[in-house]
Amino acid sequence: MTLFSELKLPNGSVIPNRVAKAAMEENLADANLLPSTQLFNLYKAWADGGVGLIISGNVMVDSKAMTGPGGVVLENDKHLAVFQQWAKIGQANGGQFWLQINHPGRQMPASLQQQIWAPSAVEMDMGKMSSYFSAPKAMDEAKIQDIIARFVKTATLAEKAGFSGVEVHAAHGYLLSQFLSPLTNKRSDQWGGSLANRARLLIEIVKQIKAATSEHFAVAVKLNSADFQRGGFTLDDAKQVVVMLGELSVDLVELSGGSYEAPAMQGSARDGRTLAREAYFLEFAKEIREIATMPIMITGGIKRKSVADQVIAEGVDMVGIATALAIEPALVNKWRNGSHVTPELAAITWKNKPLASVANMAMVKYQLTRLSKNKQANPKVWPIWAFIKQQINDVFRVKRYLKYIHNNS
Repeated sequence: MTLFSELKLPNGSVIPNRVAKAAMEENLADANLLPSTQLFNLYKAWADGGVGLIISGNVMVDSKAMTGPGGVVLENDKHLAVFQQWAKIGQANGGQFWLQINHPGRQMPASLQQQIWAPSAVEMDMGKMSSYFSAPKAMDEAKIQDIIARFVKTATLAEKAGFSGVEVHAAHGYLLSQFLSPLTNKRSDQWGGSLANRARLLIEIVKQIKAATSEHFAVAVKLNSADFQRGGFTLDDAKQVVVMLGELSVDLVELSGGSYEAPAMQGSARDGRTLAREAYFLEFAKEIREIATMPIMITGGIKRKSVADQVIAEGVDMVGIATALAIEPALVNKWRNGSHVTPELAAITWKNKPLASVANMAMVKYQLTRLSKNKQANPKVWPIWAFIKQQINDVFRVKRYLKYIHNNS
């Protein structure tokens, strides 16, 4: 088994190789929160570049619940033709294309001026940056049922548009991850307390998506291997949730970790652990691999072919690559042709970890924006310049988003 071996999923479909373009948040939707020409250009570059699987950036299940301005929303069939075009572009060279579907919960910027919902009324703790997020309101039963219905609706629309699957985002501190973590889920009803109760929302969403879509439509889950916060979601918790997902015959589990408060997905923990600079979650994946009945994928810092080869050699089924593909979209084809190119950004050594995390995301988005305009990436961009440019762009996108909400209320 190598990086270029096929992977047959439990649903019977085949991914042509073991490299996935992992999700990155592009913030490149148009004024109607739809896939734009820039997104089409970006995904064509990845499809042409040789990855076996493309996983989209966040596609939101509710236009009033966004991870940031400029996000894509799929909540009805009014503009399905645009999504059909996107699906066709991403699968033009035989790879699969899944939509990552998501709800931010409490990780929604206050600037977007919407009601913030979460499992419990636990505010974000990001030091001086906490004011960027409003206090959330605990969800009642009706809101929980609405969220379930929205995930299922978005998944069925994705299949109708021609995507080959969806990945339910239950990691990185977003809503489903908030339900899983005892730090953010303080409920005493059937949706909180024991792990079985904290996992109930995720399990119910997956179960209903599976029932509402065809047997060959892939249903995957992105799951934290751990929150990397003391008292949070642990590796043992993750193992138990993977067993639960196995009983539902999910097609793949992608392992990542962390949240906005503890951005382990960028190599920074908050519980005292030191993470390796590449393949952050490999050790966790090896443990989970022992009990998993579905393919396992890891994402986190991988940029060298030797490390990607090691991941596969250790028994992990798929390698998720994000930042390196934002710099070099043809990376897989180059590796296949014998090149050992290693795309990487300048390191950020700022002491303020949350701010450094935001700057790192800004540097990645800077590359994505260049690629979306059919320009080459610039990995040597100064972190402070990318950060400032991102802040300026967000001011424009926030205004545009608020105009959209006003016009569609």
